[in-house]
Parts: sequence; C-alpha cells; structure tokens
Amino acid sequence: MSKKLIEISHPLVAHKLGFLRDKNTNSDEFRRIVTELTMFLGVEATKDLVLISKNIETPMTKTKVDQIKSPPVIVSILRAGNGMLDSMLTLLPFCPVGHIGIYRDKFIDNTVEYYFKLPENVEGRDILLIDPMLATGDTALASIDRLKQYKVGKIKFLTILSNQHGIARLHEFHPDVDIYTLSSSEQLDKKGYLMPGLGDAGDRLFGTK
Repeated sequence: MSKKLIEISHPLVAHKLGFLRDKNTNSDEFRRIVTELTMFLGVEATKDLVLISKNIETPMTKTKVDQIKSPPVIVSILRAGNGMLDSMLTLLPFCPVGHIGIYRDKFIDNTVEYYFKLPENVEGRDILLIDPMLATGDTALASIDRLKQYKVGKIKFLTILSNQHGIARLHEFHPDVDIYTLSSSEQLDKKGYLMPGLGDAGDRLFGTK
C-alpha cells in the first residue's frame, strides 16, 4: 500500500494560488483560476493512463495512433467539487461523471450524505475524486467509503489545498488512495478551516454566503 502524496510545484501554480487566496478576487475570477489550477492536477493524475493503438487515416496516409484504453470516472464532491469539473471534462470529455453530496454537520459531529449518483457499471473502474480542499478529511473519507461500496478500481483524490492532518487521516483509513495537491502546507484552525486557506470554496465559486 502506497500512501502516495503528489504535490505539484510550479511557478504558475504559485502565482495563481496567490490570486485564489486573495479575498478581493471575485467569483468570476475565482472560478477561472480554479479551472486553470485543476488542469495541473488533471494532467498529473492521468499520466499513467494505459494507451492502446488504433488504425486511422490522416489526410496524407494510413497510420496508428494511441488512445486511452479505459477512461476513468470523474466524481465531484458537491458543491465545491463542481468548480473543478469543467476543467476535468475539458481534459477528459469522454469520461462519465458522478456526484456525491456530503457535508459535515457540526451538531451531530458527523457527515451527512444528501445526494449520491454514479454512472452505471462503475465496478472495477478507476476514479478521479475532486474537491478543492482537504481539511479535516471527513467528507473525503466518507466519499471514499461510499465509492468502495461499489467495488470501484483505483481512487485518486485531487485537491487544490490540503494539510498534513487531513492527508494523514485519509492515508490512515485508505492508504491505497493517492492524493494529488498543489499545497500540502496549510494549517487547521480550531474550527477545522484551512489557514491561510482561501475561505469557503463553494461560497467563493458561486457567490453565496
């Protein structure tokens, strides 16, 4: 079991993260930057996709080209995960999509699932699970638990910001899940929010409070 963490370091990532964190960045700009940053995660997380050859004809001659053998399933953790979804579908327009609606209820000190929808025939298929932030890890853990009930294949968790506590918890319970992130050095405050963070990703994506 790998307990694999892949942190993507790049000057463009650092530059864009600065604007994402800025409280003066409006929702339109925030969505655009999330889309751009997700590209880095999506490209890195799909480097090991298996290719097969296919015969085609170019305008000049017959040749062989490579195509992805088995496209993964993209699963968005609502609602903030949907801010990453367009970017993932730009990279992988042929992939089916699932959604998991889940949140942490502070009154019952547990996660609550309110929506769950996966494409048909997901058994054995690899999953790209997306959510902009990994804080306490509660929603990520609950989502992975549910996915594994459907006997899916390899799960990769893609997140923009993360912290060592959430990473350790996820790997404690699901050491087979690889984590792809752009920052793993966030801290947690007493309420479980990432610091310096970027605020509530859902609110900033969709202009709500």
